[in-house]
Amino acid sequence: MKLKLLAAMGLSACLLSAADAPIRLEAAASVLKEVMGIPDKSIPQELLNRAQCIIVIPDLKKGAFIFGAKYGKGFVSCRNKSGVGWTAPGSVRVEGGNFGLQIGATETDVIMLVMNEKGMDRLLSTRFTLGGDASVAAGPVGRSTQAETDAAMTAEILTWSRSRGLFAGISLSGATMRQDADWNMELYGKKIDNREILTSATPPAAAGSFLAELNKYSSRK
Repeated sequence: MKLKLLAAMGLSACLLSAADAPIRLEAAASVLKEVMGIPDKSIPQELLNRAQCIIVIPDLKKGAFIFGAKYGKGFVSCRNKSGVGWTAPGSVRVEGGNFGLQIGATETDVIMLVMNEKGMDRLLSTRFTLGGDASVAAGPVGRSTQAETDAAMTAEILTWSRSRGLFAGISLSGATMRQDADWNMELYGKKIDNREILTSATPPAAAGSFLAELNKYSSRK
């Protein structure tokens, strides 16, 4: 009986997660729309216009342990060859930890801007470490001054987070990022890596809302 129950629970979990990637892609689109909907408290437009790639991770989880862990899955898209629009989205996962006492688990939306081709090259690798393999800095918010955007001149990746309505720059230094093969399989129906997706793949129907928001707020027309 117990074995049958466990098997049924496992089957249910598989069914529930069968369309997880498209649902989370819609969530990523909503995150971008909501964040950019408040101009004075969003990502500075000049940084978004200059960005080579964008990563959106809805509900990155932060563990309630003395050694707090981070874990999240999201999507990345880069400027297409024309430089006007955006490529089909690839799936990524962020894993890592930060030391220090944490009480209570939280969920945080995370947005990252990849500011140059060197940072984009990191995305096309199998795995890299934020703050190690790629330089990373907390991004400025709102109507930024030149001093606030100086970080964008040197950092390969700028990062922001939104938790309980508060949107601010955040450092994810020490976390690792890699592509997520399972979600890519769900979206594209075949085994495909992020290098192929970001350079030549046709966007799936599920990416419509996500790409529409990117083009709305950051197209180069």
